[in-house]
Amino acid sequence: MYNTILEPKEHRAGFVNIIGNPNVGKSTLMNALVGEKLSIVTAKAQTTRHRIRGIVNGENYQIVYSDTPGILKPNYRLQENMMDYVDTAIGDADIILYVTDVVEKADKNADYVNRLKDLECPVIIVVNKIDISNQEKVVSLMAEWQEKVPQALVIPVSAQEKFNIESVLNAVISRLPVSPAWFDKDAFTDKNLRFFASEIIREKILENYSQEIPYCCEVAIEAFKEEEERYEISAVIYVMRDSQKGILIGKGGAALKKTGTDARIEMEDFFQKKVFLHMFVKVDENWRENRRELRKFGYEE
Repeated sequence: MYNTILEPKEHRAGFVNIIGNPNVGKSTLMNALVGEKLSIVTAKAQTTRHRIRGIVNGENYQIVYSDTPGILKPNYRLQENMMDYVDTAIGDADIILYVTDVVEKADKNADYVNRLKDLECPVIIVVNKIDISNQEKVVSLMAEWQEKVPQALVIPVSAQEKFNIESVLNAVISRLPVSPAWFDKDAFTDKNLRFFASEIIREKILENYSQEIPYCCEVAIEAFKEEEERYEISAVIYVMRDSQKGILIGKGGAALKKTGTDARIEMEDFFQKKVFLHMFVKVDENWRENRRELRKFGYEE
């Protein structure tokens, strides 16, 4: 995938955690760096809810990237859990990739930016979406970020167009600590197939429904059976009200059928195997606040 990667002389490995505000392109950047679609990507805020690891291996390095939810002020327990992932990512990183873009103001969530200045680990600030800006503005933004976080390396990229991704990768490799690999060298994520099945369904809900529906939904994989020629998957989509269940299903089940078809096609591409997908909808009015339910969905430790 990459042609000009600088292999270190000693084996290096470490955890590179990606943080930033919603909609700056964190997930798109990680997918570009890993070379696989591990994080779902939509135009809606709060697309990423979990901390998702993607692993890149070279002959003499292993990079363990973590994609995290966008920084926000929590309004309910689910969002508190999401911000716990961000705070943990700041605390356990060997390198921080702070992603911003050419649209947002540099003082947004300034408390997190100020925390970057006090970190002992290397910080790389990635200014994303330069393909929708001009050189003068990009240079000005880079200077502004350099002034805000003097010890950081600032790199302009377009994650969508995969422009200048190699510069980020080389900067990361050169800053990794000397270490043996943390995972098997053939691993590319720490998540299992059930997780990706649930995330793909949630991505299609984000794409196919508007307003509050995607934010009131969570997906649980009730059964994941591997057969010789296909996976048979049963999924339950939880919503908070009967009215949301009706919207999700649609007239004559048409809306849910479309979402299921879109999800199945995406799964077959991701899993490289045929998929038979069953989807059901249930109402659980308090799932975003209930510790037991959040634990079932993988948010509570």
